[in-house]
Amino acid sequence: MTTTAKQTTAVSKEQLLKHWQGHRNLTRRVIEAFPEKELFEFSIGGMRPFAKLVAELLAIGGPALKGIVEQDERPYNEAAFEATSKKELLKLWDTATKTINTYYRQIPEAGFQKIVNLFGQYAFPVYENIFYFIDNEIHHRAQGYVYLRALGITPPFFWERGK
Repeated sequence: MTTTAKQTTAVSKEQLLKHWQGHRNLTRRVIEAFPEKELFEFSIGGMRPFAKLVAELLAIGGPALKGIVEQDERPYNEAAFEATSKKELLKLWDTATKTINTYYRQIPEAGFQKIVNLFGQYAFPVYENIFYFIDNEIHHRAQGYVYLRALGITPPFFWERGK
């Protein structure tokens, strides 16, 4: 008798996107919580201001998924996502969310196992890259939480990820 193991999925493709977008919703609320000036200027211990951290996140998510789908190894370009106002930064954030949704849905299930050379320098399976995008966002958002607390502002509850 031969026994064949059935391959199962712990999390579906749509569940992963929903999880990621929940983090993005929360990060957007952190951006909104900052006073305009402090968003671009406040830092602690030499760390970058939160707007710079957000520019990094913007330079990763949408461009990375576009690169994965289009098999484009274009270099990472954070300068393309620097804003000069909170309104502009939030608009860039919302545009990136749409870009992420558009390109994410074009990745087939089997494509998550494919190794891609992201930005021409990070050769990992697609799913590992997506985990990195989420982990990096959590890391930077946590810095934003510290900044908000230092400014006397209560940040959004980290478990409230809905809109």
